[in-house]
Amino acid sequence: MYKLEKGIFALQNIIGYVHDNAIIDTQTVTEQNLDVSTLEPIFFTDTPLAHEIIRHTCAHLLAEAVKSLYPEAKFFVGPVVDEGFYYDFKVDSKIGLEDLPIIENKMKEIAKKGNKLNKIHLTRKEAELRFSNDELKQAVISKIHGDSFSIYQQGDFEDLCRGPHLPHLKFLQAFKLTKIAGAYLGGDEKATTLTRIYGIAFAQKQNLKQHLYLLEEAKKRDHRKLGNEMGLFHFDEEIGAGLPIWLPRGARLRRRLEDLLTAALIHNEYEPVRGPEILKSDVWKISGHYTNYKENMYFTTIDDVEYGIKPMNCVGHIKVYQSSIRSYRELPLRFYEYGVVHRHEKSGVLHGLLRVREFTQDDAHLFCRADQIESEVHAILQFTQRVMRAFHFDYEMELSTRPEKSIGSDSVWETATNALRNALEANKVDYHIDEGGGAFYGPKIDIKITDAIGRKWQCGTVQIDMNLPERFSLSYIDENNQHTQPVMIHRAILGSFERFIAILIEHFGGEFPFFIAPTQVGIIPLSNEHLSFATKLQLALRDLEIYAEIHAKSDSLNKKIRNVEKQKVPFIVIIGDKEVQNNTLSIRDRYTNDQTDRKQGESMQYTMGVSDFLEKVNQLNREVNF
Repeated sequence: MYKLEKGIFALQNIIGYVHDNAIIDTQTVTEQNLDVSTLEPIFFTDTPLAHEIIRHTCAHLLAEAVKSLYPEAKFFVGPVVDEGFYYDFKVDSKIGLEDLPIIENKMKEIAKKGNKLNKIHLTRKEAELRFSNDELKQAVISKIHGDSFSIYQQGDFEDLCRGPHLPHLKFLQAFKLTKIAGAYLGGDEKATTLTRIYGIAFAQKQNLKQHLYLLEEAKKRDHRKLGNEMGLFHFDEEIGAGLPIWLPRGARLRRRLEDLLTAALIHNEYEPVRGPEILKSDVWKISGHYTNYKENMYFTTIDDVEYGIKPMNCVGHIKVYQSSIRSYRELPLRFYEYGVVHRHEKSGVLHGLLRVREFTQDDAHLFCRADQIESEVHAILQFTQRVMRAFHFDYEMELSTRPEKSIGSDSVWETATNALRNALEANKVDYHIDEGGGAFYGPKIDIKITDAIGRKWQCGTVQIDMNLPERFSLSYIDENNQHTQPVMIHRAILGSFERFIAILIEHFGGEFPFFIAPTQVGIIPLSNEHLSFATKLQLALRDLEIYAEIHAKSDSLNKKIRNVEKQKVPFIVIIGDKEVQNNTLSIRDRYTNDQTDRKQGESMQYTMGVSDFLEKVNQLNREVNF
């Protein structure tokens, strides 16, 4: 028996089972008379399997509370999602954030009553009749294939659902409604607008408390908020949604990232290339983008010929490869480009720098022989390790293998997949396998990083491509003087500069490591008499490729310091009479020697000679190389 908090009641802590690789609830076990000794139990704990059941049930609890408070409400769907759960519903009343605590209290009141959840099976005809006056349920029914339907009942509330669910509402004691938004019926912008309420639920209250703390921490770290406060970027509706404008400090950050990457790429024998940003639609038809990706592209007409603005850089790099006859002695060829691409994202999914319509990929394409795949991927993974360690990211990788529908020979697929797997294991990288999750044209590795507050982000990818070389008839002359098709590897470590910088901002809370900080030193002269000394220091720092800003406005010293601290500048240098006379600097150090020990907003204060300070920051600026 599992006793829940405060001894209110005791229930068996098994809330479901894994059966044929699917999650089923205790109600399904009972109705199908399954032998539980042959099933893997799911306990009422904070695990992904348990969360699927807990949060699904909490979505129905939310719906019951809304129905109790707004009797006219009609419901669409209430799925479990990565951030918890939500329910879409239609209601005549206006519901805002201020109403969420009221709905949440009603949920607690209903949960305390502890109604059981009962599963009832219906035919399609019975389901259509039962919900004949509910156009939203009719929309749900129309999307379900077959003649078998089920509903779950809890007290007076019921809804179409396949489950799984908890056996009893009294299990639900740790939940929170988090936000409210609008949603289109079925995701169709032309359809009815619904109200969507999001929530989160856990088995244990302490885990809910920890999650809510992380949500608050995420708000503080929101890259949109910090990007504005630090003067990194902004969006202007007169220019267009999803089109970021990079301000000088943000552009400096980007340039530093580019410089670090470029140095590493040159060292690893990558060649810079550049393709045009618009290409005739004919090449997008050859590549398959015109058929499969057209709705995400922008098109224009020039001299009665249709052109497509590139959503990715691969076609341009293919044309570089085709510009010359290639020999096996030349391979591998490694082309890179910080390519600007455009994709037609719906306005509802745009989100700061994380989801934009124009972005720059740290893109590279490698053309090699099949027997070179493993060594090339091995080098990419080592490169990835250096980048992730520089930013103190934990990360894992996912290997996606051949799907049912695919092109290419069995031998090439086997060679490519084994090459990826061997490279991962040789680099001792934690990885999961997504069986059948590869693209139809080749296996891939996805890079997933974990930030400072435990959130996972999809970033770069390593993709083996056997499709585009075939579509564009790529070849090289092999050692037998025969034309042979090369393997193409798509490779991005950051994914895009926009997305990676957004993640960096939130990972560090704006407190960037010195080597990447958009402004590394803030210089504050106490008066105009000290401005000449400050300018000389700034020029000396610039000679070391260190970004320094002078703050000489006629504000008070405290205000100047606050303004610089708001930008989270690692070092603040204050210059007065004493510093000019002694050739020293009064330093407020927000960085410290070990940045992992540094707390946000903390600073050390000390005095240092100018030459010693220049040596110190020069070493810090060069401490990381990819």
